[in-house]
Amino acid sequence: MSWHALTDWRLHVGVAVITILAELVGIIQIPIGIGSILLLPLFYSFILGLLLNPQIIKRAASWTTPRQQKAASSIILISILPFMAKFGTIIGPAMNTIYEAGPALILQEVGNLGTVVLALPLAVIMLGMGREAIGACFSVAREPNIGVIAEKYGLKSAEGTGVLGVYVVGTLVGTFIFAILASLFGSLGLFDPAALAMACGVGSGSMMLACTGSLTELFPDRADELAALAGASNLMTYATGLYMCIFVALPLCNILYPILKRVRP
Repeated sequence: MSWHALTDWRLHVGVAVITILAELVGIIQIPIGIGSILLLPLFYSFILGLLLNPQIIKRAASWTTPRQQKAASSIILISILPFMAKFGTIIGPAMNTIYEAGPALILQEVGNLGTVVLALPLAVIMLGMGREAIGACFSVAREPNIGVIAEKYGLKSAEGTGVLGVYVVGTLVGTFIFAILASLFGSLGLFDPAALAMACGVGSGSMMLACTGSLTELFPDRADELAALAGASNLMTYATGLYMCIFVALPLCNILYPILKRVRP
């Protein structure tokens, strides 16, 4: 990526306009009977960003070039770093709260096996997927998980196709889905907000931020506590999630796949 592409004024003007418009719309709360859904500025930014994608609207190619898209992808990680640093400053003062969470914070990583237990049968039996299902369902398909598949199978393999497909979809709509789920379950009152905050930490900074943002809007009096738990959970996922994927989730997928394939009608 060249420095010229990184400093292209159209890229930054586009981001600034999208940000301003999203902030002007603000937060919209939609009651749905059993709860409510919070639409955050992050969601509007996502929609407006899609409108600048030449793959969605061809006329956008005059403004957004492939070189700018590549540059924007590299900037995403840099943009998230200040938010991650902020979570780091919150975690420290809230260590007592995190300590009181006890084994729940550590064992929450086991919940990531839900991608295997729930998604793999659906992918193989109902959708008829081949070994792409293994790469798609053994994790939430973030960068470290792609590295695991690339090392073991190669990204040109069926498993590589699966993990890359989920990565792209997660990048496009993952933050939106997490924000919706957090606001929905948070407004239902069935779960403690602390448990929902811990569930936000799945190993994706953008998804965690969207999820935590919805929860802190619902429970502003517990904003710091929820942010600390979400940040700590995300950190634990980075620290232990990769090992869970390598030694538990991926082998389990390889064991279940031939069984599910025989069950498939």
